[in-house]
Amino acid sequence: MIALGSDHGGYALKEEIKKHLTERGVPFTDFGTDSEASCDYPVYAALVTKAVSSGEAEKGILCCGTGIGMSMAANKVKGIRCACCGDCFSAEMTRRHNDANVLALGGRVTGPGLALKIVDLFLDTLFEGGRHQRRVDMVMAMET
Repeated sequence: MIALGSDHGGYALKEEIKKHLTERGVPFTDFGTDSEASCDYPVYAALVTKAVSSGEAEKGILCCGTGIGMSMAANKVKGIRCACCGDCFSAEMTRRHNDANVLALGGRVTGPGLALKIVDLFLDTLFEGGRHQRRVDMVMAMET
């Protein structure tokens, strides 16, 4: 299951992602927001990352205007490795090398066509492990 969340700046993109996941047959839970009315992105980052860190969701996708605020908020949560991606290569490599479990996207900077390609790469790319596991472990140890 994928946990989805957005603020007002990412709402339209989140709605496109929901349609895309439905077409792909990927189960998801939408943690909000439910409109383009101004709201606070940390609220939705917290809901999505709680679902991921607890194991309720396998991965999370967060959308705000740039993806930056959501990624900053998400990375405050223990166990979360959130990457803000605006290109396909970064989305693929953050899964292969960083085992990112949350993707942040910017609805005001990334068009829906590219964003859906990024989502697909994020969801479909496997972590390579090996030498990268040691590095992920080092990053995760920084939480303590």
